[in-house]
Parts: sequence; structure tokens; C-alpha cells
Amino acid sequence: MACLGRLKFKVFSDNAAVHNARLTKEFFQENNITLLDHPACSPDLNPIENIWGWMAREVYKNGHQFQTVDALCEAIFNTWSNVPTSLLETLASSMPKRLFEVINKNGGATHY
Repeated sequence: MACLGRLKFKVFSDNAAVHNARLTKEFFQENNITLLDHPACSPDLNPIENIWGWMAREVYKNGHQFQTVDALCEAIFNTWSNVPTSLLETLASSMPKRLFEVINKNGGATHY
């Protein structure tokens, strides 16, 4: 994949099914992507999940489709470079509420 050659990647693996699939493991190995294992975590306490959602909406805004992998990679890199500071601040400031809600739900799902 052309866009992978420019950067070194490290991926956190939380034993999600997509991280453990044979094809995924082969892809990581073939592209020299380092996997950093850590225990499964609640996505409610991981604001990066919100950023991934925002990025996907931005990249594919108005039904945009990409003709090449390079064009998609460029859009992803540009979107990542332009994550609004206000989004980061909002997510950071939501952490106390997230923690409180997870504790109140005894580790169960929250609205985050």
C-alpha cells in the first residue's frame, strides 16, 4: 500500500476481532506495523473512538468516493492534520463525566 511507506505505524491491539483476524495480522506483518498489546478497554473511556468517527464523516463527506488508495490516504492524512482543537478540548473535558458514568454503570455501556 503506497501510503504506508511514508510513515512508521504502531497499532494498539485490544483483542478486538478485527485485530485478531488472520488477514489483519498478515497485513500488519507484511507492512512492518508494530502491534502494541494492551488489555481490552472500554471505548467509553477512549476518546480516540470519537475522533475516528469524526474523521470518517469528514473523509466521506457528501458521499465522496476515492478512485485510488493514494487519494484516500491523502484525504485521511489531511483530515488527521486538521482535527479541530475545539473537538480535542471537548473530548478531553468530557473525561470526568465519562469516568463517572462508567463507574455508575459498573463498567457497563454508556452513551459515549
